[in-house]
Amino acid sequence: MNGNLDEAMADEFDTVAEWTAEVALDLGPEYHVPAACRGSGQPAALDWLLAGLRPTPADLLVDAGAGVGGPAAYACRHSGVRPVLVEPEPDACRASRRLFGFPVVQGDATRLPFADEAVTLAWCLGVLCTTSGPAAQLAALRELRRVVRPGGRIGLLVFLATVPELDDPPEGNHFPSPAALAAQIAEAGLAISDRALPADLSPAPAAWHARTQTVESELERRHAQHPAWRTAEDQHHRIGHLLRLGQLQAQVLLLHRP
Repeated sequence: MNGNLDEAMADEFDTVAEWTAEVALDLGPEYHVPAACRGSGQPAALDWLLAGLRPTPADLLVDAGAGVGGPAAYACRHSGVRPVLVEPEPDACRASRRLFGFPVVQGDATRLPFADEAVTLAWCLGVLCTTSGPAAQLAALRELRRVVRPGGRIGLLVFLATVPELDDPPEGNHFPSPAALAAQIAEAGLAISDRALPADLSPAPAAWHARTQTVESELERRHAQHPAWRTAEDQHHRIGHLLRLGQLQAQVLLLHRP
């Protein structure tokens, strides 16, 4: 990627991640998980994935592209599963440690730092579209297959392009079509067990929504004039615009390794 793309992605996933942790810590523990799930998981989608993954306190869950760790913390609190986070951005790694204290490794979803067949469970939420393109997306899926045991289960949250050309897409993102993603999953040696549209699931509880809005307002109050905040918000607004147009569609998928 060129420098502008690198900067846009770093603003969105690194700088703002650290700011998010600071705000959540200042607001209090009840804000930590909603704050850290901004953009990567809503309760109904996470509940749907957990119901399919069936985690137990004896399981490790690899979270590839974990961000600030909110979905991993949600999974731990609702199932007792033990998350292990992999995140490429250093500020996001620090933010997740400050908020939740889970083991976190700075690394890339296309080169997961785990042995073959190390775990039974993994997920990768909102990450595939942030990779450099189809080859990297396939590499990430192959890595997820490699680290789970035969019969292991994988959760995905993906944003898919429903039209050949998107109207003003966010910088640095590459959205596969539904057919392209299905082909990549099959080529990676994985199979789809189930899928759902987050838009068809229950909305976030009122308390969750209120806390997320409080975090958003406080982030804007503190950083609205910073170029990194403006860049990250522009990225979010572009994705929201495409979702409203129907040019992007969010899906959650359950995969398994045969």
